[in-house]
Amino acid sequence: MPPKSEYLRAWSRLHGDAGTGGLVGWWLVGAYRLARPLAGAGISPNAVTGLGLAVALAAPAVVAWSGPAGAQGHGPLLASALVITSGVLDGLDGAVALLTGRSSRRGFVIDSVCDRIADAAYAAALWSAGAPGPLAVAAAAVAWLHEYTRARAVPAGMPDVGVVTVAERPTRVIVTASFLLGAGLRPGGATRWAAAGAATWLAVGVVGAVQLGVTVARRLR
Repeated sequence: MPPKSEYLRAWSRLHGDAGTGGLVGWWLVGAYRLARPLAGAGISPNAVTGLGLAVALAAPAVVAWSGPAGAQGHGPLLASALVITSGVLDGLDGAVALLTGRSSRRGFVIDSVCDRIADAAYAAALWSAGAPGPLAVAAAAVAWLHEYTRARAVPAGMPDVGVVTVAERPTRVIVTASFLLGAGLRPGGATRWAAAGAATWLAVGVVGAVQLGVTVARRLR
């Protein structure tokens, strides 16, 4: 199993020689430590990806199960924990792939598709907690636009991820989990918390899409 320094270098190469310091480095080191037991147990990266997706899909289900807005509490609290767990698992599948030497193009595609489905599940969880449907759909659509823009820009000639925007997937995980937590702790205001979460996600997503769009326009001149 490769040492931490080699793991960080491999991650950087796969992400266009991106830096591994600061918060990114902190997250990578944490993912490395959590992934080592999984890699040692022979668990495949795709299995971790699938588990992360299953956990994400459970989030809106438990909110819907908890009952109408105003009577909620345990549902959004559990959904918040599920969203965080799915976000952690999303980071671990890539770490397991690097540690076991099982990175593949097929795994990359599977992971990307599962991430987009999980994003939709996060938006659905906010909708189930009381956010207006159109607002939740708009938030998810902007997130998908963000990722689609990058996915098309790279094969068009952009040599790396372009720019790390304010609307990357960890932000969506944190926003969703935080506002579901608020909805769970304040059941009487669950609808307001959920709506605020979807609105925050949408606003941050628009800023991120603009950041990425400007970078893509400059890189592909």
